[in-house]
This record gives sequence, structure tokens and C-alpha cells, in this order.
Amino acid sequence: MTIPLVDLKASYQRHKAGIDAAMAEVITNTRFIGGKELVEFEAAFAEFCGARFAVGVGSGTAALHLAMAALEIGPGDVVAVPGHTFIATAEPVVWLGATPRFVDIEPETGCMDPAALKAALAPGDVKAIIPVHIHGQPVDLSAIGAIAEEAGIPIIEDAAQAHGSSFTLADGSTVRAGAFGAISCFSFYPGKNLGAFGDAGAITTNDPELAEKVRKLRDHGRISKYAHDIIGYAHRLDTLQAAILGVKLKTLDADNDRRREIAAGYRAGLEGVGDLTFVEEAPGRRGVYHHFVLHTADRDALLAHLKTAGIGAGIHFPLPLHLQPAFAYLGGKTGDLPNTEKFESTCASLPIYPELTDAQRDEVIAAVRSYFDGN
Repeated sequence: MTIPLVDLKASYQRHKAGIDAAMAEVITNTRFIGGKELVEFEAAFAEFCGARFAVGVGSGTAALHLAMAALEIGPGDVVAVPGHTFIATAEPVVWLGATPRFVDIEPETGCMDPAALKAALAPGDVKAIIPVHIHGQPVDLSAIGAIAEEAGIPIIEDAAQAHGSSFTLADGSTVRAGAFGAISCFSFYPGKNLGAFGDAGAITTNDPELAEKVRKLRDHGRISKYAHDIIGYAHRLDTLQAAILGVKLKTLDADNDRRREIAAGYRAGLEGVGDLTFVEEAPGRRGVYHHFVLHTADRDALLAHLKTAGIGAGIHFPLPLHLQPAFAYLGGKTGDLPNTEKFESTCASLPIYPELTDAQRDEVIAAVRSYFDGN
């Protein structure tokens, strides 16, 4: 591709000096597990999110798994999950013997719809809620928080795509993703806004007991080298990954600002073109544009046109969770989540990353416009 959907090489080149030095330090000192770089990154990431604690773990999926385990979700429990998200949001629910209940989304943002959530809670059997800050757009946690508080149900924030996004609460305060729920989960998969060089993740929380429980669970329930307080998992964050993340965290706010600039350019350049609409940034919610998502009835033909033009574009995500074969046993059917189904049948993602130049962005805009001009 002339312009890839994600450009990890460009990201590495921009951070190369710092990353190479940080990796060399870890390798030289052979601090591969639990090194000081891990402790330093956890402290820096907690401060970045505005949370009291951060605990590095092996992946975003591991973060969700540990968050639910720490909240003692298990057989017979039900967890509310949006239908529009990556399957990793729901998989750990099943691993722990619980059942996901899929909730419809706001058609404008792609995020969990508070009204749909309230309906999903009506049976009174939901043990936890996992709202997802999808595509880097924050969920309406002011409304969802009020619903959860009334029902006495904890919130597990899935912030895997939303490092640095923020939202304004009813009292006027601004909170970053990762500082609101009982516990929050992040992925540092390489293509994320804050990406490692492999699988990596973290949980954040303001609850010291939950933080300590996750620390035990991520490392075999260990309280000393050969003493294990509880049954745990092998979900640690490697020191090498923590060192890399520590370097990239320093520029994350500036990188997110650049993503917002690119998104604004796309909107300005594509406004009024064909039948295009865009995922909206709702009032009081500041997105970080992990993806730039647009909608068109000609989605598949547009993607084919862009591929021919050498431009990487994609679909996040093409099949709702309630219609995934893996969840067929739950009996989901077409029509259950109409907003989710419509969203995923028309959505497409354009290239967006801090290293994308204005000239490249304009080339993408021209290619999209050329499709509609010819049709």
C-alpha cells in the first residue's frame, strides 16, 4: 500500500532513539520480568489517566480477564457488553463461566446506548457492565454511571482504543478514560494509540484492594517467590514492553492531538461527498480517533476503489458480536440490535496515525472523492 491503514514502521522510526536505548538498558541488565521499567511505566500511566493505580498485564484481553476475576464474576453471572466491539471484550466473560448480554449502541458514536443498557438490566441479573470507548470515542459514562449506581452494578471500562480520551460528567468535572469505573482495561497492541512491540495491556483503578488483587492474579497469585495466596494466571507485562511503552507515553498527548487534526481534515475534505456520514464526537466527550470511521451504503465498492488506489482502509467491525458463530449458543438473531447491525454494515475506517502527513491525508481524501465523482 502507498498509504497503509496503520504505519508501524513510521512510528518506530520517530521513537527509534529512545526505544533502542530503553531496550538496550533492559537487555544489558537482564531485568526481563518485573524490572524497574515496569514499575516506572505503571506509575506514569496511572498519572496519565488520572487514576491512583495502574497494573501492567500481558494484553488488553488479559486486563479484561483479570478485571472480571478480581470482581469475582463467575458461573451464573450476566455481564452487559455492547454488540459493537472486538470479541475480546466478551471472551473473558465466557472464560469465567458467565454469560454476555449484548447491548445496542448509539448510531452516531458507535458506543453503548444508555437507554438500551437500562432495558438490558431490567431482568435484574446483570453482575457488571463493560462499556467500550470504541474507535477512541468515549462512552456516555455520565448517563451509564448513573444507571450503574442506581442498580448497584460495577463498571469495567474497556478503554483498549481510547488512551487519553476524556469526558465531562454531570458535575462539570472532566475525567480521562481509565479513571471512572471500578476498574478499567487498556490494550497496548502495536497498532493502538499507545502501542507496544507485541501483546501488552494494563488495568487502572482507584481502589487499592482491587489493584492489589490484580497484581496477585497476574502473577500466579504470588505473595512471595514460592507462596501463592490465591489461584492466579500468567498475565504479566514484560519489562521490555513496559520500557517501550514508557518512551512512547511521553508523546501520547501530542500524538492524540495530531490524530484529531487529521480527523478534522478528513471531515472538512469529505463533507457533503456522496452519502458519507461520520462517527460523531458527542458534546462533552473528547475522542482520540484510534480509528477514523465513516459510513456509506457503497462501503465494499469504496474499499475496493481505495485498494486499487494504493490506500489501506478497513472495517472495524464487520460482524456484530450477537451474530458471531462463537456466540450462536446464545440464540442471537438479526434484528436484535438494529443500530449495531446497521452501523457494521456501512462502516469503514480510513488511515489515521500521528505520522500521516497532510499530503497523505489529502491523497486519501482525493481518492474517496474520486470514487463518488465517478458514481
